[in-house]
Amino acid sequence: MPKLRNDILQGTLALLVLKTLAARGEMHGYAITAHIQRVSAELLRVEEGSLYPALHRMEQDGWVRAAWGTTEKNRQARFYSLTALGRKQLAQEEESWARLTEGVRRVLRYA
Repeated sequence: MPKLRNDILQGTLALLVLKTLAARGEMHGYAITAHIQRVSAELLRVEEGSLYPALHRMEQDGWVRAAWGTTEKNRQARFYSLTALGRKQLAQEEESWARLTEGVRRVLRYA
């Protein structure tokens, strides 16, 4: 039986993280991954090895801001929040995703 893949299409991780932060506000990394997994009905899984480098890049690009805080389990963690630049990037990412999915939909319909 073939292994089911739930890898996130390359390039969509930023979109998912930015959208999550826009919808839920400030969150730590584990909460971001849990939210994406939960709202996707377990169809998407973000691995830590992908998430934290992506968050670091987004912080360097000015899309997110990070600050140390305490989790609900009383642990220290970095909490991420969306910046104004991140909101602009989210709009661009959503537009790009809409174009991509429309293109794929057209090919599937035609082929």
